[in-house]
Amino acid sequence: MSIHESGPSNGFGSAAILAAGIGVFVLAVLAIAADKVASIKQLMVFYEPTGPLSGVTTSAMLVWLVVWAILNARWRGRSVALARVNTVAFILLGLSLLLTFPPVADYFF
Repeated sequence: MSIHESGPSNGFGSAAILAAGIGVFVLAVLAIAADKVASIKQLMVFYEPTGPLSGVTTSAMLVWLVVWAILNARWRGRSVALARVNTVAFILLGLSLLLTFPPVADYFF
C-alpha cells in the first residue's frame, strides 16, 4: 500500500500532523544534544539570557514549518493514508516524550 489512497483530499491535514510529529522529535533530539555536547550547546544559544533553549526551540520550529511546507506542496489536493501518517506521528511523539526523561536521555551521549 502506498502513502496515497483514493477518497477526499486530506493532504493538507496529513502534512500538518506528520510535520508536528517530526517537529517534536527534532525538539527532543536537539534538547538532548544541546544538554550533552558543549559545541552544540554553544551553537544553540540564539539569545543569551535564555541560553541554548532559545536555539533548540527556534530550530525545531523552523524544521516543523519547513517540513510542513514541503509535505503540503507534495500532498496538496491528494488523499493520503491518514492512518499511516497518524501512526508515524504518534510514534515520533512517543519517542520524543521518552527522550525528555533524563534516564533515557543519558543513554545517548
